[in-house]
Amino acid sequence: MQLVVMAAVLAVAGAGQGCSFGCHLTNISIPVESCGGTEFVYTTICAGQCYHEDPVYIGHDDWAEQRVCNGDWSYEVTHIKGCPVGVTYPVARNCECTVCNAGNTYCGRFPGDISTCLSS
Repeated sequence: MQLVVMAAVLAVAGAGQGCSFGCHLTNISIPVESCGGTEFVYTTICAGQCYHEDPVYIGHDDWAEQRVCNGDWSYEVTHIKGCPVGVTYPVARNCECTVCNAGNTYCGRFPGDISTCLSS
């Protein structure tokens, strides 16, 4: 019995390896175009899931506050080889879960499946 319990504990502990639910900076590469050429630049974005719990009852004028992963952004400029025109691209400096701003963000429910560490 102890062996079964230990195997279950190790399986659950190992399942979270390399998994991050929280809002965090993530390195990505994005294509930028200028003067007919395209190059990839490395930048950071905010990624991850913010905790949200649907209430049991929502009245007609009472909505649950949705939180999204967002952060402070700045912009950097790069030059594609042989092109005098600079290309501006976004860079996330830090990330946190903040109240969703419907003015610039989709605040509705995600229509698809959201993978979790245990099911991916």
